Amino acid sequence: MDEYKDIEMLLPFWNNKNPTDRLFIVSCFMAALVGILTIAYTAFQWRRNINLSWMKAIARSKKNPKARHKIPVAPHTWDLEPVSRGKNLNCCVCLKSVSPSQTYGPMAASDSFIHRCHICGVAAHLSCSSSAHKDCKCVSMIGFEHVMHQWAVRWTETTDQPDETSFCSYCEEQCSGSFLGGSPIWCCLWCQRLVHVDCHSNMYNETGDICDLGPFRRLILSPLCVKELSSGGFLSSITHGANEFASSVRASIRSQGKKYKTGNESSFDNGTGNSGSTGDMSTESTADTHQIVNGSHGMEEHCNGSMNMEVQHQNGIVDNKLDRKPSFKRSSSFNQKDESQLLRMKQRYELIDLPPDARPLLVFINKKSGAQRGDSLSQRLNILLNPVQVFELSSTQGPEVGLYLFRKVPHFRVLVCGGDGTVGWVLNAIDKQNFVSPPPVAILPAGTGNDLARVLSWGGGLGSVERQGGLCTVLHHIEHAAVTILDRWKVAILNQQGKQLQPQKCMNNYLGVGCDAKVALDIHNLREENPEKFCNQFMNKVLYAREGAKNIMDRTFEDFPWQVRVEVDGVEVEVPEDAEGVLVANIGSYMGGVDLWQNEDETYDNFDPQSMHDKVLEVVSISGTWHLGKLQVGLSRARRLAQGQMIKIRLFAGLPVQIDGEPWFQNPCTLAISHHGQAFMLKRVAEEPLGHAAAIITDVLENAETNHVINASQKRSLLQEMALRLS
Repeated sequence: MDEYKDIEMLLPFWNNKNPTDRLFIVSCFMAALVGILTIAYTAFQWRRNINLSWMKAIARSKKNPKARHKIPVAPHTWDLEPVSRGKNLNCCVCLKSVSPSQTYGPMAASDSFIHRCHICGVAAHLSCSSSAHKDCKCVSMIGFEHVMHQWAVRWTETTDQPDETSFCSYCEEQCSGSFLGGSPIWCCLWCQRLVHVDCHSNMYNETGDICDLGPFRRLILSPLCVKELSSGGFLSSITHGANEFASSVRASIRSQGKKYKTGNESSFDNGTGNSGSTGDMSTESTADTHQIVNGSHGMEEHCNGSMNMEVQHQNGIVDNKLDRKPSFKRSSSFNQKDESQLLRMKQRYELIDLPPDARPLLVFINKKSGAQRGDSLSQRLNILLNPVQVFELSSTQGPEVGLYLFRKVPHFRVLVCGGDGTVGWVLNAIDKQNFVSPPPVAILPAGTGNDLARVLSWGGGLGSVERQGGLCTVLHHIEHAAVTILDRWKVAILNQQGKQLQPQKCMNNYLGVGCDAKVALDIHNLREENPEKFCNQFMNKVLYAREGAKNIMDRTFEDFPWQVRVEVDGVEVEVPEDAEGVLVANIGSYMGGVDLWQNEDETYDNFDPQSMHDKVLEVVSISGTWHLGKLQVGLSRARRLAQGQMIKIRLFAGLPVQIDGEPWFQNPCTLAISHHGQAFMLKRVAEEPLGHAAAIITDVLENAETNHVINASQKRSLLQEMALRLS
């Protein structure tokens, strides 16, 4: 009521004013508002002009011969990007904004795209990029006694910066970007430290610009240990390798042709078939190998080992020979020898003289994983690490190239940026390398479900990673992670006579038959038809929910209990009459975090708790898509059926099947699941009571191997025992 009285008191005052006074008051109010907006706009332009002046001052200091020190130089590696992705960026040459001002009518083609450095992230106009300074991150400093700071302008806003880097590394004062104070700032491309331009000369005189690589020095591949192969040697190695490869192919063609002419087809199949027995291989990996064999080396190798070029065999010798070869499979010895030769031909760098305490991180990024964030992750990791240790997976380049580069590194770790399928792809490639002590694998969850990453405490998606501190926090957790063990299982697809119908597949997480596999298969087909709909992790889950809702009223699997037979360790297990699907689980996460076995459930006294390294699988049943939905929200539980080491599922009708989220439609057969081996994985220890002890023991064992106290085989056995005891 008091508010209404105040308004009533003001109204007479306003009404008593004549029109001229009213107009004056309104004019004063509008003038004050315009004045405030003008002051704000002027302050904004002032700050922008001062920041631009800072950049010009830094650019002039780089051109000043007196300020030029002996530092390695490297040209930028330009990628073409739409101008819309260059918002708030300035050209590193002309220092003008790369985003065009508001235009009317269609834009010219040259204005629609910009150049963006794949390594350091700087941007340039298409017309300016050729004049850019060679101040990109230099991946190789062979010949230098120490790693040198590479000071550069911080052209992009980066969120992956350690907390201590917000102060000048010389005067220890705040490095402020405010227009009211501070000095122009340089940032080291290696240690991420900042320094005022005014402080740089004094710091150089005292320390000589020696860089210690910052807080992640053990994970960063030191540029002192990266030797760039000369172009002449590289081309000669290609020619030499191509000639050797052509000779091997010709000899193999002749031998196989003799077998073919004599009609000895049975021995031909036995000698070169059964490719699944040589090791598990994902679909992408198989495609990559076939493409390499056919003589086309699609390489995306920048200065990090992925520069956009294609290496063709000299004079087309290999291509011509392979075009005329009959259809046959290579023997394992031929496969290993020539695949190693092909990988050697792809290398642009060689690693030498690593320090004994180094634990470099080998990074694999799958751009096509569910979150579709590969480009951003690649650039951010190139800034934090050495670009040589960051590899982008594609249909033309698998993990084998990176693993071959690191083949002589005694202790290194692997980071897989992708989903569960990408993790399986990398684990298969590690298996094929036959490491005495395989490198442990960490996961940056960039897929849709990310079930294995959840079990290993790396999070359920990139959103959780960003909330916990970004990539700097991830790298810190990787350095202090504990080694654990993951059981890996092989799945053989057999006919009624026991003959293998397809190459063996590998299972890390789970295998599903029935309604859950149908949902995964529908999503897979939708992704193939409309890949643009799968733009991020959230939309992927929405589409999964939509496809699942469509199948709620579908009774396609009402006869499922009579279409399958489950056998565990030689004993047949009864499938419930209401079951519409069977799941075989190796880990405690399914479909984005659902715990199928639920170790805390005490209603089943005759079953043991689930573990991912006990060499035992768990078998459960689900009663339809509606049951899957209730599992997702925690309103129901799967029905436990059995535990065992050897699982056989016989299909009497064609049914959808999925392994780790990779679905297909399977005709009647027998799925035989048996233990394949174990892989070393890294588990985040932030929330584990014994995790820090496990991480310390891991480091002690690696140091003991380095000092020849124990050998690699002994270290592997001790790590396995530690993982079992401390998990």
